[in-house]
Amino acid sequence: MALSPVEQNNPILRLARYLRSGVPPYAWVFAGIVVLAVIVGTTGALQLKKSIKVQSKAQSEFPAKVLPPSVVKAAPKVVVKPTPQPRPPASEEINLKPILPESDVATDVAEPKAYEEALPEKVFEPTPVTVAPIQQEIPKTEPVVVAPGLENSWRKNAVQLAELPPGPKIAIVIDDAGVDRKRTAAVTALPAPLTIAFLTYAGALPKQTKAATAAGHEIMVHMAMEPLNRSVDPGPNVLLIESEAAEILKRLRWGLDRFSGYVGINNHMGSKFTSDPQGMNIVMRELKRRGLLFLDSRTSGSTVGASVALANDVPFTQRNIFLDNVPTVEAINKQLRQMEIFAKRNGYAVAIGHPRDATINALSQWLAVMAEKGFVQVPISTIVAQQRQ
Repeated sequence: MALSPVEQNNPILRLARYLRSGVPPYAWVFAGIVVLAVIVGTTGALQLKKSIKVQSKAQSEFPAKVLPPSVVKAAPKVVVKPTPQPRPPASEEINLKPILPESDVATDVAEPKAYEEALPEKVFEPTPVTVAPIQQEIPKTEPVVVAPGLENSWRKNAVQLAELPPGPKIAIVIDDAGVDRKRTAAVTALPAPLTIAFLTYAGALPKQTKAATAAGHEIMVHMAMEPLNRSVDPGPNVLLIESEAAEILKRLRWGLDRFSGYVGINNHMGSKFTSDPQGMNIVMRELKRRGLLFLDSRTSGSTVGASVALANDVPFTQRNIFLDNVPTVEAINKQLRQMEIFAKRNGYAVAIGHPRDATINALSQWLAVMAEKGFVQVPISTIVAQQRQ
C-alpha cells in the first residue's frame, strides 16, 4: 500500500503503518497483557515497600501493636532480648510472700553454706544478765497476760528425762532444719535427745517435726531475723527492725503457727534485729504470752536478747559455741573439744550446728562416746530449767 504524503513526511506515522501491516492481532493482545502485568507489579512493589516502612515505624513507637498479617509476613524478624533487672537488696526481697515447698514432695537441696553471720568462732562465757540498761529503751506497755492453757508450754513440750547422772551437761542444737529433708532425716536418726530448730518456711513441717519428736528429740522454731549483712538472705517473713510493731507480730505469729509441740524459738541470723530493744521486746512479749523459752544464738556481740527476755520473765539461755562454721570433720572435732573444755569449766555447754554432712558424721562419732567421757546429753529445756533455779 502506497504511503500518503503526510506519512512520507512523518517517521512516527510510517512506523505505525508498518506495525499495523506487519504484526498479527494476537501479538498485540499478548503485548498488552505484558504491559499491564508490568504496571500492576510495579504498583504492588511500591505499596509493599510503603507498608514495610509503616510497620517499622509502628514497631519502634508502639511495640505491642498488632499489624495486618500480610505486613507481618513481609517484615524482617526481630528478636528482642529482655533487659536484665538489678537484683533488689535483701531487705526488699524478704518482704515478698513466702513460696513454700509442696507439703509432701521433697526436692534435692545442696548442702548449706557455712554460717555467714558475725562471731561464728567466738566462745561466749556465761556472764550475768542485767535488765537496767535495756529497760530505759523499751517503751512502757501493759503487762503480758499468758494465754489460757499456754502457761509453761516450754515445760509441757520438753523432753522428759529420768534422773540425770552426774557430769557436765551438753545441749546440742541443730539449726536450719526442715528445708533439706534428707539431711534433716539424718539428724533425726542421731542419738537423742538433740534439740532440732526448724525453719518456719520449710515444707511438711508437721510431718518432719512429728518424726523428730517421735525419735526423742526436742524441737524449736528457728525464727528468721534481720542480719547486718544485706548480701545474705534470711528467708521469707523475716523480722525487720524498720517494720511496724503490728507487722513484726504478724510475721512472728505466722512462724509460730507453722507447727506445734516446740519449747520455744531461737534466731536464724538476726545480728541486726537481736540488737534492737524495741523489736526484741515485741518478740519476748509474744513468747511470754505463749509460755515459750528463747535461745539466743548470739550472732552479734551487741545482742539484747537475754536482757529483754529477763525483763519480760521469759525463760532463756544463750549459745556458747558454734560447731561447724568450717564444715569439715576435722574442724568440727576441734570445736567439739572446745565444747568439752567449756562444759567441764562451767558445768554445761550449749552448742549449735547445722544439718551438714560433716556435722552429722562428726556428731555420730562423738555422741557414741560422750557418756564414756563423762558428759550428759540433754535438750535445751534442761539447761534453761537449771539456770532458772
